[in-house]
Amino acid sequence: MEVLRPQKVNYEEAAMRVFMESINLLGGLKRIIQFRNLTWVPSLAEAAYVIVLKNEGMKGNKEIAAELGITEETVRKVLRAKSEEVEHYIKGEKEEIDEHIAGGIAKLAYEKLKREGKLEFAAEIGEAEARELELAFDVDIFWALRVMQAIKGLKFPVGREELVERVSGIEIRGVPIVELLNEISFPVRTPAELLHKLKEARKTREIASKHLSLEEAIERSGG
Repeated sequence: MEVLRPQKVNYEEAAMRVFMESINLLGGLKRIIQFRNLTWVPSLAEAAYVIVLKNEGMKGNKEIAAELGITEETVRKVLRAKSEEVEHYIKGEKEEIDEHIAGGIAKLAYEKLKREGKLEFAAEIGEAEARELELAFDVDIFWALRVMQAIKGLKFPVGREELVERVSGIEIRGVPIVELLNEISFPVRTPAELLHKLKEARKTREIASKHLSLEEAIERSGG
């Protein structure tokens, strides 16, 4: 009997791909940006991650909930979502996106990508899509959404210790956010200030890394 094993998939990039396809199903970035209330966007990103971890990672509800820092009930709501919920939203019969609608959209997006054989290329196209989102929202939206989800309910201003507990395990392009917290000043007064400081810390680290690589290259060439 053949044993099915999880495929080697970059879950972060695959979830980004599902998230982007979900945005496309809703009318694209231009339409999304016109929405007055974007508080549902983290729910959509969350749903994309749940769908990917369940179907590609073959993970259980409890494991998914622990990894994303959400409740098992939220995971169940996403996984129980039906396409009819999405149709009600698209027809204007529902004004807000909740876990059911977000889950339904993410499911449709995931199924479309799998059907077209595009999910496997997530690692290659995720970078370009991240740049598109960054231009639209002036931030690397996917990690930002995960941070916003992690700090939900946290009272600001906050110190480093409080944030470490919440953002442990989240990375910005391979750099653990916990490391970047060592490079920003505290207290942090608002969630927006936190995202800005993390973004600047990542940029500073990237610049330093490029300079170091250049110096090493010059040294190796004997210059």
